[in-house]
Amino acid sequence: MRGVMKLRRTHLMAMMLAVMGVCGAAQQREEQPPRLPDGRSQTEAILKADHEKMLKDAAELLRLAEDLKMELETNDRHVVSVGMLKKTEEIEKLAKRIRSRLTRP
Repeated sequence: MRGVMKLRRTHLMAMMLAVMGVCGAAQQREEQPPRLPDGRSQTEAILKADHEKMLKDAAELLRLAEDLKMELETNDRHVVSVGMLKKTEEIEKLAKRIRSRLTRP
């Protein structure tokens, strides 16, 4: 009787360890970030692409702001043109796009 109980207990312990090992291996696989075919981290590649887009948008934002400033300085009629309004809308759009990328989780 004791031998059977000891065998059952050993068998139960072995099953528990096997289940824990499978669960642990599954958790390790889930914790690894997804990889691209070239081996780079997908998250890192997305962040790098977002950074490059932000630099491009910031350069365009700077160009539009400088153009708008020059137009305002040269305009002596104190009238705002449709082109100036379009530039301000584009400036606002670029600023919001940059801000949304910066605040993305």
